[in-house]
Amino acid sequence: PTEAAELLRSDQLSVVADVRWNLGGPPGMPEFVASHIPGAVWVDLETQLAGPPGVGGRHPLPAVAVFEQAMRDIGVCDDSLVVAYDAANSQAASRLWWLLTDAGHRSVRVLDGGFAAWRAAGLPSERSEQSNTISGPSTPPARGDFIARPGQRPQIDAAEISARLGRPDAPTLVDVRTAERYSGENEPIDPVAGHIPGALNLPWKSNVDADGRFLPPAEIARLYAEAVGTDAAVLYCGS
Repeated sequence: PTEAAELLRSDQLSVVADVRWNLGGPPGMPEFVASHIPGAVWVDLETQLAGPPGVGGRHPLPAVAVFEQAMRDIGVCDDSLVVAYDAANSQAASRLWWLLTDAGHRSVRVLDGGFAAWRAAGLPSERSEQSNTISGPSTPPARGDFIARPGQRPQIDAAEISARLGRPDAPTLVDVRTAERYSGENEPIDPVAGHIPGALNLPWKSNVDADGRFLPPAEIARLYAEAVGTDAAVLYCGS
């Protein structure tokens, strides 16, 4: 939070993206309206960072044109620094980080600990004057010139994984959902419980502490080294 506050006080061209979101709702817009980092703009994960539910899952990647338009609407330019944050644990903010870096935009950071850490540090916040605005009480952001160049990060689809299961070239699969969903003991969302055959379980919450702050890099590296060794891994969640 302290680093983010210093960046916002500098002359560096920056966009602060509020990506607060909860699986299954409610949407994070009311939280944004009530209080957010000064100058932040609202990003809707459901409509701007994901495509409609269907064959690609509950939250497939958005169409390139939709994502590019969304980033331009919040003022992202090719030379912008984007700071993404959510409520606390970076689950939603990291999706924007992934999409931007996959699209070739490397100048993007995730606020460690999210808005909760910002408030805990005693830093200022503001509220929106209108209940449906994507920006704070200030002037809406100028349109950006961001150009999406997707494909910078490796992906794999379900059909390829299925075809390679049980073969020597089968990928190492890591299921990052909670242990009870991985095991099938509790599945509150999807019609089929359990996991992809052969997948390991390393819940995403293992990466953060009780306050939503990321663990030290060496500790995260140890967790993954113990789970998958030096193999390249395919990570998946519920959607």
